[in-house]
Amino acid sequence: MSDLAFTPAVEQARLIRERRVSPVELTELYLERIERLDPQLNSFVTVDAEGARAAARAAEQALSRPDLPPFHGVPISLKDLDVVAGIRTTMSSAPFADWVPDFDSAMVGRLRRAGFTFLGKTNTPEFGSRSVTESELNGACRNPWDTSRTSGGSSGGAAAALAAGLCGISQGSDGGGSIRIPASCCGVFGLKPSRGRISGAPTFGAIIEGFATSGPIARTVKDAAALLDVQAGYEVGDPYWATPPERPFADEVGRDPGRLRIAVAVTPPFVAEIDPLCEEAARAAGHLLESLGHHVVEATPDWADPEYLELFGTVWAGSSAYFGMAPRDAVEPLNRALAEKADRITVTEYVTTMTKIHRLARRIVAFWNDIDVLVTPGLAMQPVPVGWGLEPDDVWEQFDRGWAFTPFTQVANLTGQPAASLPLYWTAEGLPLGVQVVGPPTGEALLLRLCAQVEAARPWAGRRPPVS
Repeated sequence: MSDLAFTPAVEQARLIRERRVSPVELTELYLERIERLDPQLNSFVTVDAEGARAAARAAEQALSRPDLPPFHGVPISLKDLDVVAGIRTTMSSAPFADWVPDFDSAMVGRLRRAGFTFLGKTNTPEFGSRSVTESELNGACRNPWDTSRTSGGSSGGAAAALAAGLCGISQGSDGGGSIRIPASCCGVFGLKPSRGRISGAPTFGAIIEGFATSGPIARTVKDAAALLDVQAGYEVGDPYWATPPERPFADEVGRDPGRLRIAVAVTPPFVAEIDPLCEEAARAAGHLLESLGHHVVEATPDWADPEYLELFGTVWAGSSAYFGMAPRDAVEPLNRALAEKADRITVTEYVTTMTKIHRLARRIVAFWNDIDVLVTPGLAMQPVPVGWGLEPDDVWEQFDRGWAFTPFTQVANLTGQPAASLPLYWTAEGLPLGVQVVGPPTGEALLLRLCAQVEAARPWAGRRPPVS
């Protein structure tokens, strides 16, 4: 039965349609594993066992329908920043500890219509504002490869649960690396889609000025592509719109990407110390891609800017407005400090910041005129110990530690490009180190073709962490 827990979600859906596995059996398998294994990880904040069982029974009874949705009866985890009707949604913040929404976000509604069974909500730092998943309300989420280490953030619970076999596939979100950071830490595949690919309706238009988006965390590239097909789509009034794909994203898996021009960069946009193993992982990926017939060079985009951190930090401070209903004295010190910083930023300063960001984004994206895909280290460090990100007493030192851990991920949020973390490298101690790949604007199709080619050459889905 443990093999079934690690079976890719697309395959689980096929087994259910062929009646070789029942939705009830699959849901009970995951609920049992969550109860038995998650005390070591704390990847789930809320487990909706009653709701999951009811949905699984309904899926069982509907198997005779000829028009089953693509993920009929497949269990999924949902990040605790996303609004789900009838399931507690805490955002890992004390003011929302008992909030049960009465509506779904548009993206969650798409997941329901796709046939998924919702197991519950996964752990995240308060409001998703850290690169490690630790909060005063919900505690730390631990890495299934080494429980003394972080699972990354802010979709740390989603990645840890998937890696440990506590769900078939996970939904995450990414505003500065929050899908790719935990995917790198936990040894799974994570994809941040293009700006405008997935709607933030009805609550949000542009989330953090278009930096943030929902996206898939998956065991395989095929699973991620199929989940993206479900999540993607325009909703009336969305401020951004991504070019619709020529065909379903899942159909890109297995297609020949052609001979691509690929650049490997190990120098981040701002000064940060990079672990040699992280550099080695990126360069090893470059060698693998060269062996697959691609043209690979070492080159860095024109992304260095003395104002880079200040620009991104100004927009990130403004993100507190999305949770403005939370009393200042009830949130954690970092988010209180961000909100107070936002209060001091004038409208003129904010508009000036966004103008500079757009100019910087144009300069960076011009690099893709000469290459197709950029490869970088996923992170600057190996998964850090639990508590490392919160060790300094000063919250701005904590904030700086987050930047030092993740200097390569924010660029794709700034430019709106699709980016993925590939689980290609493990240290001698058994810790995963992801490799980031960044595609051209709205280039998920090309990126998925390449990632699937790499996965076929260097499979990763068979690896199991100690907590599994």
